[in-house]
Amino acid sequence: MIRSIFLFLDRTYVLQNSLLPSIWDTGLELFRTHIVSDSAVQKRTVEAILEQIELERNGETVDRSLLRSLLGMLSDLQVYKDSFEERFLAETDRLYAAEGQRLMQERDVPEYLHHVARRLEEENDRILSYLDQSTQKPLICCVEKQLLGEHMTAILQKGLSNLLDENRVTELALLYQLFSKVKGGLPTLLQFWRDYIKSFGGEIVCTPEKDKDMVQDLLDFKDKMDNVAQSCFGRNEGFINAMKEAFETFINKRPNKPAELIAKYVDSKLRAGNKEATEEELERILDKIMIIFRFIHGKDVFEAFYKKDLAKRLLVGKSASVDAEKSMLSKLKHECGAAFTSKLEGMFKDMELSKDIMIQFKQHMQNQSEPSNIELTVNILTMGYWPSYTPMEVHLPAEMVKLQEVFKLFYLGKHSGRKLQWQPTLGHAVLKAEFKEGKKELQVSLFQTLVLLMFNEGEDFSVEEIRTATGIEEGELKRTLQSLACGKARVLNKNPRGKDVEDGDRFNFNSDFKHKLFRIKINQIQMKETVEEQVNTTERVFQDRQYQIDAAVVRIMKMRKTLSHNLLVSELYNQLKFPVKPGDLKKRIESLIDRDYMERDKETPNQYHYVA
Repeated sequence: MIRSIFLFLDRTYVLQNSLLPSIWDTGLELFRTHIVSDSAVQKRTVEAILEQIELERNGETVDRSLLRSLLGMLSDLQVYKDSFEERFLAETDRLYAAEGQRLMQERDVPEYLHHVARRLEEENDRILSYLDQSTQKPLICCVEKQLLGEHMTAILQKGLSNLLDENRVTELALLYQLFSKVKGGLPTLLQFWRDYIKSFGGEIVCTPEKDKDMVQDLLDFKDKMDNVAQSCFGRNEGFINAMKEAFETFINKRPNKPAELIAKYVDSKLRAGNKEATEEELERILDKIMIIFRFIHGKDVFEAFYKKDLAKRLLVGKSASVDAEKSMLSKLKHECGAAFTSKLEGMFKDMELSKDIMIQFKQHMQNQSEPSNIELTVNILTMGYWPSYTPMEVHLPAEMVKLQEVFKLFYLGKHSGRKLQWQPTLGHAVLKAEFKEGKKELQVSLFQTLVLLMFNEGEDFSVEEIRTATGIEEGELKRTLQSLACGKARVLNKNPRGKDVEDGDRFNFNSDFKHKLFRIKINQIQMKETVEEQVNTTERVFQDRQYQIDAAVVRIMKMRKTLSHNLLVSELYNQLKFPVKPGDLKKRIESLIDRDYMERDKETPNQYHYVA
């Protein structure tokens, strides 16, 4: 008001005199000195403002426009920082320190996180409504430090695994967002996330009781963690890498088993009768499997089991789709190189070549003077590509032996210098049978065929007689008889009745056999893949590994000529694709020294020389 009255004075006299302050500034100066700087006034004003803010923080309504005017006044008089802000921040610090301590005890983590987010929102709103803009940074820092920074480890210990177990995506995203604001927040979260994956995954892999679900559990777990990293952790590179590293660590905690189970899982998906998946879904499942396969160190174990299962699928014609098989091969080739899949590709090649040979053989048979009434299909398997099968000698009927000879002459006439070895364990046949109900066709294994053909000659045989006539090994024979007399399709009767075949049992032909289908497949009772078989496959892998270690040692020594033990071992670790123990390497090196591929240095026994 005074300024308005003396406006003319202000504009003429004061403007010409540069040393004089304007009336406005003089008035402010006097107001600051005599009124606001008076300790009684200032103390009461600031305390009242702080009291109002505390009331508002406790949820009561206050007059915001009054607060805005008062704080605006302190700002204009340039006493805001000294008289108000310092005390305000100290009060805020005290309030939130106490609140943080209290609520961490009382509330569970999701509730607490939502509370912190709400508090931050309220404080930002306060700045917009009546606090000075300059207070924003220190205020928000203070809230974040007291409510989050002080309790980071406690929050994660108390709540992270529950949030991840229950897949609470919203809270996890909030957790990430809040922690990214606090100093050291993300590295701490990253560490806990890595530990969670290792312990959860370790449990899946190292609990033998859960083996049959291991691969499915791993796939589900990987999907879940991927989703968290994508949608909650903002695709943060560090978190994604930590996840990969954690997966690699826990999957290799238990050597060989995961690799074996992954191979079997792929087998179950690629086998015919897997109706649950369309081509696209199957492709997607295989892609996911490959991600987990990448984490495995002993890929040769996978290859051995995969090869064994692939052989079964191809020979029994059990493969769900050739496209899916080829797609899986190309994925493995891409991942592990051509050497890894060369044998598997060889198996496919064998099957295709066999088809061509069979077409030529059929034409050859038509030109024979006495055509056979048995139709023969042969698969020619190249020894090195396929798993090794133990040959079993059995007594085949004369007409089968004759047919085999015809084929042998035909084949060796085309390819000289080859050796054919028949594998009766892998053979199967279709038999025509007559029951009271009428004619049926039985799809059976070669062993089942030999047993059933005996009943053309007689009505009733003992186990011993069947064994003598067929020459099938005892365990195999009992399983075969069990499949024919104790399974779903009982074409033979067993006396006395019972589930298991004993030495004294007798068998006769079941002419009353009934079945709704015309062609019936009688499954050979598969020996549950015996522990022995698993051990054999694993043993073979270890054999191969020894050759690979030997080859790598010789390769390195040939190039370097002389090397110390430690350097040689570290070179080997770089070159070998599977995990090895230093002790095993030492044994192989000793064995190569014994076989004169290399020698120890006379002076320093820790040095090796290559022997050309």
